[in-house]
Amino acid sequence: MSLREKFTADLKEAMKAGEKTKVAAIRLITAALKDRDILARGEGKTVGDEDILALLQKMIKSRQESLDIYEKNNRPELAAQEKGEIEVISAYLPKQMDEATVADAIKAAIAETGAASMKDMGKVVAALKAKYTGQMDFAKASAAVKAALSN
Repeated sequence: MSLREKFTADLKEAMKAGEKTKVAAIRLITAALKDRDILARGEGKTVGDEDILALLQKMIKSRQESLDIYEKNNRPELAAQEKGEIEVISAYLPKQMDEATVADAIKAAIAETGAASMKDMGKVVAALKAKYTGQMDFAKASAAVKAALSN
């Protein structure tokens, strides 16, 4: 079952079960996906599962930033809403890699691309994104790649 089909099936289930938070979050996902489809169509491309996973990660990052702001400004009701959306969106991502696994993947990508200096950082990050989309936080991974290449 593709991710698109899973969104549709889960939306139907959530609506039948009366899960308002899940319904709202899945509708946000499908709306963002439709926007991405329209953008891709204009460029003559199609949106694949890797693109959908990247979109979901971006949505989680955005909600995490909002959550931090709401917690700092003492808005617990809005923070709870963001947490609920993060949980629903996270359920569609593959299991996240732990730090040791990420470090091993970075070492393998550096060896695979033959990276020797900071100039090769883009190649390494691209190789990681090709293999591990949705499984790691690429902001943290980029910092780790930079540290590994600068040594």
